[in-house]
Amino acid sequence: MQVVIQQLCKKYGSKQVLNGINLTLSTGMFGLLGPNGAGKSTLMQVLATAIPKTSGEVQIGHCKLGRDEREIRGLLGYLPQEFGVYRKLTGAEYLDYVASMKGITNGKARREAVADMLRKVNLEEKRHVRIGKYSGGMRQRIGIAQALLGDPQFIIVDEPTAGLDPEERMRFRDMLAELGKDRTVLLSTHVVADIDNNCQSMAIMSGGRIVFHGTQEQLLQRVQGQVWTVQVGDEKLAELKETAVIVTARRSGAGYEARVLASSVPLPGAVQTTAGLEDGYIAVMRAGNSQ
Repeated sequence: MQVVIQQLCKKYGSKQVLNGINLTLSTGMFGLLGPNGAGKSTLMQVLATAIPKTSGEVQIGHCKLGRDEREIRGLLGYLPQEFGVYRKLTGAEYLDYVASMKGITNGKARREAVADMLRKVNLEEKRHVRIGKYSGGMRQRIGIAQALLGDPQFIIVDEPTAGLDPEERMRFRDMLAELGKDRTVLLSTHVVADIDNNCQSMAIMSGGRIVFHGTQEQLLQRVQGQVWTVQVGDEKLAELKETAVIVTARRSGAGYEARVLASSVPLPGAVQTTAGLEDGYIAVMRAGNSQ
């Protein structure tokens, strides 16, 4: 399914939250990266028909946002950043309710769909436990399960790995990658690692705008030959902050091992190293914020 977003804007009074968003999503996983407050969640809410757009056009398959909301909702699986659940229901009861709301009316088919989802999110043993007793990570997993019920063709997940341990995070990313083989998955996150392996197509948001839209390879090209590592002490680290962009600075012996973005050798002894997505992300964000 193709999703085409053209000049999408959202205002709250005089505050412009989304400013001329242009994106095209096709079958597969698409990563939307940006810091908290960039406008990612607002964009997700507009696409999920949770809030209305102010202006612009959005085409989801053959449906048009602002005209075909009911049909769009039938195509969607949506996990918002914060979602409410019925705490007195068990995991199985809650998913059974959601499945009914999504039109799975056949009892046997609904039970099978619920059982399948509980297995996929590793909650089968907790199916009869009330959600109010779930841990934060378990509630996140039940939210993931409800988003995937009903075989949605366009899946929107907003910061889905928050609260998950490393093993669960990996499991969920693998699940989304599998789903992305034959449907469109939009993954919004501020964690670079969430999109590293599975989202070849991506965009970066800052201040309600798209500041990068392309592939991971294109993002890496932006910082090719500009990533360095260097050992520095406290005083040199302070100097380095004035002349270069420090991606990370980790304690190493009596000083720091700094990962630096610079167009030329930042300090004597600096060694050029392979660029990573985080380097590209930092470079794009710095360039966008300086405009």
